[in-house]
Amino acid sequence: MGSRRAAAGRRRTRPAVVGGVVAVVVGGAGAGAWALYGGGAAAEEDGRTTAAAEEKVRTGPPTAAEVTAVSQRFLTAWQRGDVAAAAAATDDAQAATALLTGWTKDARVTAATFAPGAPAGAKVPFSVRATVSYGGRTPAGTRQEGTQQDASGQGAAISKPLAYDSALTVVRRAADGEPVVDWHAAVVHPELKDGDTLVTGSAGEPPVKALDRDGGEITAAKYPSLGTVLDGLREKYGRKAGGTAGIELRVVRGKESKAAKASDRTLLELSEGTPGTVRTTLDPGLQAVAEQQVAGKARASVVLLRASTGEILAVANGGHGFNTAFQGSLAPGSTMKVITSSLLIEKGLASADKQHPCPKYFSYGGWKFQNDDEFEIKDGTFKASFARSCNTAFISQAPKLEDDDLTKQAQEVFGLGRNDWAIGVPSFDGSVPVQSAAPMAASLIGQGGVRMNPLNMASVSATVRTGAFHQPYLVAPSVDGRRTATASRTMSASTLGQLRDLMSYTATNGTAAEAMAGVSGQIGAKTGSAEVDGQDKPNGWFTAYRGDLAAAGVVQQGGHGGDTAGPIVAALLKAAG
Repeated sequence: MGSRRAAAGRRRTRPAVVGGVVAVVVGGAGAGAWALYGGGAAAEEDGRTTAAAEEKVRTGPPTAAEVTAVSQRFLTAWQRGDVAAAAAATDDAQAATALLTGWTKDARVTAATFAPGAPAGAKVPFSVRATVSYGGRTPAGTRQEGTQQDASGQGAAISKPLAYDSALTVVRRAADGEPVVDWHAAVVHPELKDGDTLVTGSAGEPPVKALDRDGGEITAAKYPSLGTVLDGLREKYGRKAGGTAGIELRVVRGKESKAAKASDRTLLELSEGTPGTVRTTLDPGLQAVAEQQVAGKARASVVLLRASTGEILAVANGGHGFNTAFQGSLAPGSTMKVITSSLLIEKGLASADKQHPCPKYFSYGGWKFQNDDEFEIKDGTFKASFARSCNTAFISQAPKLEDDDLTKQAQEVFGLGRNDWAIGVPSFDGSVPVQSAAPMAASLIGQGGVRMNPLNMASVSATVRTGAFHQPYLVAPSVDGRRTATASRTMSASTLGQLRDLMSYTATNGTAAEAMAGVSGQIGAKTGSAEVDGQDKPNGWFTAYRGDLAAAGVVQQGGHGGDTAGPIVAALLKAAG
């Protein structure tokens, strides 16, 4: 950081207090930059331990003085454009150098100032105030392509202020115990994931004006949880919808983010493009209800489909940063028993009204499985076990199954796990991997390696309701001529009839009855609770159908699905009339 010695010989400037530390305006590369000073010897030592003669690597959390000094050293260096010094204050100098260099070179951020807030332990929040400029000449004096020409023949510059809040965390470097900034891309901007970059320039894709099924415009201001959906629509249809790109600062996703199907994200629009128009299948009234149902529930997600076509009528996520409803990859718990039941019935291993074992415990593959609260059903039917969500009723059939039976059932009948859905925006199509021994048994009850999201489980209920898989979609295939996924076979009439009976009975007399009370017509449902390592409460799942509608939801760390996700799903089914 700029020390008193480094400042010697310059004209003294009256200090001002910024964010709890003293800030002094200095000249140099960063116009309007601030050199951040803390109080006391810790700042003078740049956060280094004063006991230089210590032989042992220092361990334990960094001290308050070290946190303050290291954060000031890093922010001051970044602020004055000294990338090498800023990167050296982190535990990953190579990654920090690349992203901080791109901050001015690619993102074209200038005149940045940083105001640190009060540390909370090892975490230091800070605010960023800067300018993003495009056109004319870059800070290095290089002419930019694609800008309009002004009278002098140079590109007409476009500038806009940039303001946001971020945070950094100070840790000890493993090699020597020195306090350093724990480097992640999110330090530069909270929207960044490791491997992502910031770029200012002609937008990667032209903007789109998304419309609901009635022709009304869809905006994130009106429907807060649709921000990620709108990003996906732009990525897919920006060029196809006939728009022209503007100039913007955006997050360009890296390899890992793309693997997670995350879309590029606009952070600042310097000049507007001309949007094209894309019509979706969303119902404005039902979307409003979905938004209301997840509001205030940061871990809740829900999807509503038209079962006979696959049209997505509503989708909402309580946490707006990630589209869990479409892209989540979570163990579905006992909602998976819908698929497993279809398999067992087809193979003659279960029948709705015949007796079926439901012991307290069942061991397989070296694991001991049990039911919630260790209940058992003596001399009960398979319908009773399904309605009460008896785990051992399903686990007990594992010895009679092949390792790939459940995988084939999910793929061939329910269209899941083949990575071929094309809904119009990024989505995850579920995963039912081939497993053996205990993990295979666990997959029968939606644990083990099985992964789903509300879109997948709403489709499962839709398949039961209509008797055939219809790939869900948000944008009609006719818009761009894309092919939708299909399933290779359907269930027999007997299997389908029994499966509907199981779900109907669960909706009226089983674990879903309380949530489905007041939902009339042809109904069916299944609850689920998925245990997750490190969570005090399981993820609560619920999938159901009513007439030609099917829906599913999850509340992460919510508890039992009937109590958490159930009311959200039921409210949507009721609202749909």
